[in-house]
Amino acid sequence: MALNIGEIKYTNILPLFFYLNKKEIEKTGAQFIPQVPAELNRRMARGEIDLGGISSFAYGENSHQYSLFPNLSVSTYGKVGSILLFSKTKIEELDGRSIALTSSSATSVALLKVILKEFIGVNPYYETMSPNYDEMLSSHDACLLIGEDAIKGGWRQEKDIYVYDLGELWYENTNLPMTYAVMAVRNDAIKREAPLLEKLLIQMTESKGRTKADGYHEMIEDVLHEHGGESAFWSHYFQGINYDLSENHIKGLKLYFELAYKYSFIQSLPEFTFFNYSLQGI
Repeated sequence: MALNIGEIKYTNILPLFFYLNKKEIEKTGAQFIPQVPAELNRRMARGEIDLGGISSFAYGENSHQYSLFPNLSVSTYGKVGSILLFSKTKIEELDGRSIALTSSSATSVALLKVILKEFIGVNPYYETMSPNYDEMLSSHDACLLIGEDAIKGGWRQEKDIYVYDLGELWYENTNLPMTYAVMAVRNDAIKREAPLLEKLLIQMTESKGRTKADGYHEMIEDVLHEHGGESAFWSHYFQGINYDLSENHIKGLKLYFELAYKYSFIQSLPEFTFFNYSLQGI
């Protein structure tokens, strides 16, 4: 059975994939499957995808099925720039008001609810919708968007809309990084494809290092072609994202899961299991 590799269709995880030798990997029978985070989460849980950058929340829900690739994540110490709450009122005034939630992300939805309950002390009403800035705000007091939907919403810079970055709100209240996605592999795939998974771990780690070393310049050229915007914006955006998974990241994740569990957004506290690989120094 070939390895199915899920690839999130957002720019924030691109450094882990940009320099992969996909042709070499596909010669093994493996295939890359582009998905939005929510669908990738579902397909991983069903066993249709073996490896992917799944949302942290999805890992927490199914940690018994997964192992983590070490030192790979999508995280920030502060602003993330692509997980944004757009609101017609100040965030402290959202109690009892309505918020439209993107259908594209589980981690961000739980993060918003945790922040509003634990740190802001408000209890809004929520409705999940397809991500569309205008439609969401036409019928709600605020909306949560992620990825390119959030980035392009931020570019609008509408004067009567308050914009809140969830990464910044988390860091201000915890002094810990927020990890939005982890690179997880199904344990049943490890049993049959360990050598290929090790090769992928090495290449993803190298891709992370190469993109950072050249200031993300080569990668940004591709992003500009596909998504537009300005080079300076994307450079600032990628420089603000952290792709490691250190003990401090795990500490932040554990707090996130503890708060999600406190408010019954998750049913149990996850275990953290890492993919065992033979090569050292990765």
